[in-house]
Amino acid sequence: MLIRIVRMTFAPEHVPAFLALFHATKRRIRQQPGCRHLELWQDAENPNIYCTHSRWDDEAALNGYRKSSLFGEVWPATKKLFAAPAVAFSSYSADMVE
Repeated sequence: MLIRIVRMTFAPEHVPAFLALFHATKRRIRQQPGCRHLELWQDAENPNIYCTHSRWDDEAALNGYRKSSLFGEVWPATKKLFAAPAVAFSSYSADMVE
């Protein structure tokens, strides 16, 4: 299982728009083939920083989402709200690695 973390810093005035977008699309993202989990985290010290934590069957499933029309709708709209570039990385749980 692939774990994907995306850390996003928003301009304070754009946080409500981001939250509205996330809540409007989270169910559809969770229904993407291979998506096993999606949640949103807010930074404990900076309320303008959010992270998405998602789990995918594998990299192919994540890439399938990235090529979807849904991603083409959500990601450009999210990027417009950034105050800084996003930081994203993929990992495997050490408990899952054989």
